Amino acid sequence: MGRYDDVPVVETTVPGPDGPRPVRHLGRRTLPDPGGLRVLAWHRVAADDRLDLVAARHLGDPTAFWRIADANAALDPDALVGPDAEGDVLLVPVPEV
Repeated sequence: MGRYDDVPVVETTVPGPDGPRPVRHLGRRTLPDPGGLRVLAWHRVAADDRLDLVAARHLGDPTAFWRIADANAALDPDALVGPDAEGDVLLVPVPEV
C-alpha cells in the first residue's frame, strides 16, 4: 500500500491565459491517529541514523520511511533522526495493508 493510495483525485479550476481551466490533483491526505496504530517496534535514535535505514531495518523497505514519519506525527521527517534527535524513541508501526 502506498502513501497516496486512499487519496482521491479532485479537480480545481484555475485561471489560464485562455480563461479558466480545470486542473486535476490529489486531494488532502489525512494522517493516521498515532494513538490508533499498532506498534511493531520502538527505535532509539542514534546520531548517525537515517529514516530510510530505520525503515529498511524494521519494515524491510527503505521507501516506507513515511510510515514512521506519519506514526510520529512528523511534518519534517529529517527532524526525527540525526544528532539533534539522538536518544529519542520512534514508534515504528505495523504496516497496515
